[in-house]
Amino acid sequence: MIVRTFLLFILFYSYVLLAPFAVAQDAECPQSYRYTFSWSQAQGCDFMPRGGTTAGAPVTLDPEPHPGWLALQEPGLSSKEKDRLAILAMAGPYRASFEFLETVAYTPDFERGRPYQSWGTEFIYVVEDREDFISLQHIIVMYVKSEDGEIMGPFVQKHWRQDWVYEKASVFAYIGNDTWSHHQVPADAVSGSWSQSVFQVDDSPRYEAWGRWEHRENLSSWISAETWRPLPRRESSVRDDYQVLVGTNRHTIVPSGWVHEEENYKVVLNDQSSISGNTPYLSKERGVNRYERIIDFDFSAGDDYWQLTSAYWRDARGVWTEMIGEGDRHTIMASADGVPLFAVLFQQAEEYSSRDNYNSEVAREEIRQTLENYFR
Repeated sequence: MIVRTFLLFILFYSYVLLAPFAVAQDAECPQSYRYTFSWSQAQGCDFMPRGGTTAGAPVTLDPEPHPGWLALQEPGLSSKEKDRLAILAMAGPYRASFEFLETVAYTPDFERGRPYQSWGTEFIYVVEDREDFISLQHIIVMYVKSEDGEIMGPFVQKHWRQDWVYEKASVFAYIGNDTWSHHQVPADAVSGSWSQSVFQVDDSPRYEAWGRWEHRENLSSWISAETWRPLPRRESSVRDDYQVLVGTNRHTIVPSGWVHEEENYKVVLNDQSSISGNTPYLSKERGVNRYERIIDFDFSAGDDYWQLTSAYWRDARGVWTEMIGEGDRHTIMASADGVPLFAVLFQQAEEYSSRDNYNSEVAREEIRQTLENYFR
């Protein structure tokens, strides 16, 4: 079961590469594959975007402005009401596309990495909606198109989660080397701010940042303070020359959905999690993640999965919160004794979802015992 879960994880984290870029490395490189910031004067074919290698089923974009964006255009809303509506506007059915490119080099021996492009389909559920707290869970539902044109699926994968808290006084910040620590938000920055906590597929912490929503006539954006983040899988699977991304996030609600923009420095750390050496900044990376609303797409398999497993994942979130709150600083390992944490928790979620009588107390105890093996 763990092997099966691991294979599904790899499948969904590779996502689906946009078909025009699935070309051989030694093929001719037409100018049409070059675009702004892409090092357009570079020679050779070794700079084609990387990502997944399979093709997804066609999707239909929603031609109308979505209800979340329209709600933000209503007159007479308070600033906080607009903040909440903007966060809730991120829920719903989407085609999500991800594009990353190194744009600036800071070291003499810099070797540029290939751009990254991928996309997938996912539904974002509102898990909790309280006055000062909103939780959104991303669930991937993919239909894959084989080489002979057959549509296979649906394949379902619990993806990342984002929690938003109003005027939070501290954040659980990543400080490098698989370690997180509680940091105070500057006292003069708390009023009117929202923190965004991002969690990985197993509900382990990824990063947390604070910032403010800015509302203009027809757009709403949240801009974060500078934030440290561990390497995402798209980088950790191919890079070992740096240890942390240091950057900012911007989330913007648009008529077609929403956009997540990133500006990241790739930075070298030493064993003490300090920025290290004479040239610790390797490069700057730009990222644009677009969430475009889609229609006439069957997300029912995701609905079924979330209905069956949501009680387990609710308890997992609760145990994570308890354990993180039990100290000022935690080192959390993604794998212990060769077994990935996500594989164990996904297996537990599947097992508990098949039981006739779900026992929250039993589940929470098993989850805690599991997590203790990964805390250092």
